[in-house]
Amino acid sequence: MLLLAACDSNYKFLYIDVGAPEKSSDSTTFKNSTLYKLLKTNKIKLPPPKTLSDKRSEKIPYFLIGDEGFGLCQFLLRPFGGKYLSVGKKVFNYRLTRARRYIECSFGILSNKWRILHRALNVEESLAENIIKTCCLLHNFVRDRDGFTFEDTIAISGLIDDTTVDNSQPGNATKCVRTELIDFFMKEGQVSGQMEKI
Repeated sequence: MLLLAACDSNYKFLYIDVGAPEKSSDSTTFKNSTLYKLLKTNKIKLPPPKTLSDKRSEKIPYFLIGDEGFGLCQFLLRPFGGKYLSVGKKVFNYRLTRARRYIECSFGILSNKWRILHRALNVEESLAENIIKTCCLLHNFVRDRDGFTFEDTIAISGLIDDTTVDNSQPGNATKCVRTELIDFFMKEGQVSGQMEKI
């Protein structure tokens, strides 16, 4: 059973979807989720697009960040695939990975706080779903109440079992967003040490 989740920068879950079969890919699980359907039909309104800095006129829409297991679509960006990438694409991947750490750390905090998640749940599927949902709810409650320590944020790496890119969705808009982000990351949006990390 898989847990698909979205979190904020405080390591709190904003959305969870529990119950997809273990053999489902991240991309398939996301496309079957209510979050995807609500975003696709504009029933969840993301904030309006904004410029990245005062020096830029191009407005960038808000988006979710996924790993290589997700397909591109207009509201989700993932890293570029392949080994032989330009410097700009490597920086883009590095910066997306830095942002994606929030969800990885959220999963680490969740599993370290609720040790029942360190092993297989040998219960009926419906009870397992309820246990996972309850742990996520309690995670947010405890996160508000107690905060976290650095050790809590050490995430357990997941396995990526699908690297399919959905080319039917992104269109020119996603390509323009990626291009604008690369340009921003290489110029005024550059962070110290990013060139050493790629």
